[in-house]
Amino acid sequence: MKKVKIFTDGSSLGNPGFGGWCAILSYGDRRKVLKGGEDLTTNNRMELTAPIEALKALKEPCEAEIVTDSSYVAKGINEWLEGWQKKNFAKVKNPDLWKAYIEASKKHKICAVWVRGHNGHKENEECDQIAKSEAEARRRRL
Repeated sequence: MKKVKIFTDGSSLGNPGFGGWCAILSYGDRRKVLKGGEDLTTNNRMELTAPIEALKALKEPCEAEIVTDSSYVAKGINEWLEGWQKKNFAKVKNPDLWKAYIEASKKHKICAVWVRGHNGHKENEECDQIAKSEAEARRRRL
């Protein structure tokens, strides 16, 4: 099984507001940048959309390490998701995205790693810039 690193970040200009996300997939010397956004969204939705889209882009089952500055995403994946599923996502925010994450993650072995944001982590800083640019582009468009 291939080992892939996925660096992610999300941004929202207002909460809710214009949002953007970015994921950088890294395998050996290969790298792919994915990005996108929504016009009316929250920061947590964008933080979670990034790993979902990254996992959907993988063409075969992989061991994926998701590196994020979102404790919501990291703890959701590593600690909370199993309990949320048992409760059928009662009182959980963004259940649609968590269900999409479950679907996208089915064929992969995943662990999430939290890193401090805005702390000089190269890929996290790059994802942050791209996610903010996506949000800004959406705001300028309207």
